[in-house]
Amino acid sequence: MKSRLSIAAVAVVAAFGAAPAFAAGVDCPVAHSALKRALLSAVSQANTAANGGLGLNMWATVVNREGYVCAVAFSGADYQSQWLGSRAISAQKANTANAFNLGPGSNASASSLLGSTGLALSTANLFSAVQPGGSLYGLQHSNPVDTGNAYAGDADAFGTNGDPMIGTRVGGVNVFGGGLGLYDTNHKVVGGVGVSGDTSCTDHMIAWRVRNNLGLDHLMGVAGVSGDTSRPDNIVFDITPNPNGGSGISAGGFGHPTCLNPPNPANLPVVQK
Repeated sequence: MKSRLSIAAVAVVAAFGAAPAFAAGVDCPVAHSALKRALLSAVSQANTAANGGLGLNMWATVVNREGYVCAVAFSGADYQSQWLGSRAISAQKANTANAFNLGPGSNASASSLLGSTGLALSTANLFSAVQPGGSLYGLQHSNPVDTGNAYAGDADAFGTNGDPMIGTRVGGVNVFGGGLGLYDTNHKVVGGVGVSGDTSCTDHMIAWRVRNNLGLDHLMGVAGVSGDTSRPDNIVFDITPNPNGGSGISAGGFGHPTCLNPPNPANLPVVQK
């Protein structure tokens, strides 16, 4: 669903009680029902082999551009069918993607290194950069999770239209696969999506398909670090062992470790114009 919904309209009294109130005039790029459909399609049998990993059920969270959680969904039969810890992680990934993606107008000069198109970074792109000695070391500690918002409320409402996280800023910075910026048809960042519940590589694959299913992957021409202009924020597997021990060495500085039953990210859909 490509239409943007007023958060005030989303925050209605649901079956599990009243959802938190939202600030008037703040929009959400995704409805709960649309996120649910996109997630179920992404984890469907047709994509299981291509997604790699363990084939587990998943959590997905969307935040708007202001960082408010506005949709949470799961793919299993109920909230207990996924790793419970992955709900908060999905929100953290969504927050990270929203916080560190940029669209047109974000560059001080058109002659800058990135031009004037913005910069797309997935959470997978951050892994190597935040390791000791990396260019973004310490980033993962910069915006801590608000645990009061992340763990509030009745668990029976988790993943529903009345999820207690909705209308709150959960915050957090996550630095492995599963978080992506959401881009509208004007290449404008309108929020972030986070997916968690399997290996971090598979989380990235499923998040990518969710974004594509939502039609919020209009970042063709936006700068990235993947080396693939048709998938600018794709996961990069370029880490080699460090002979001195510790974390491996990423050739480009934005690599991600491989995972159990690794997927092939080159098979993901290209982004839209």
